[in-house]
Amino acid sequence: MKEEIYKVAFRQEVPVTIVSNAIIRIPQHPLVSRAIVSDAFDAADDWIVERADAGAVVITGDILLADRCLKLGATVIAPTGKPFTTSSIGAAVATRAIMADLRAGAVGEGIGGPAPFAKTDRSRFLSALDAALVKLKRGG
Repeated sequence: MKEEIYKVAFRQEVPVTIVSNAIIRIPQHPLVSRAIVSDAFDAADDWIVERADAGAVVITGDILLADRCLKLGATVIAPTGKPFTTSSIGAAVATRAIMADLRAGAVGEGIGGPAPFAKTDRSRFLSALDAALVKLKRGG
């Protein structure tokens, strides 16, 4: 989703920070920066949470990171374009826990991961990110 994020960020003129535990390629652009964190467990998540606030948009599929950022007032969007909200995150965390338990047991042998990424996901993501940035710019 990085290319889509850059596209929207450049059009909306908002800064983007890519957080990883290794050097990854980013565009040479004044609005794009990177933060390289250690490979310690949750180091990237912790870095993001330390900086998340009501003016931040966090893109993640990690439900626990989404929960932490929502508690700080950040806008959180999944790569599929689905927004995480304070009213939906509890159910998402519970479902995550149930699915982890099922996968860990014999019952979970036939349980797979999320559905494959589709073109509609990309379109929904672009729309959701654009709407979130417009809302923040308007003070909402």
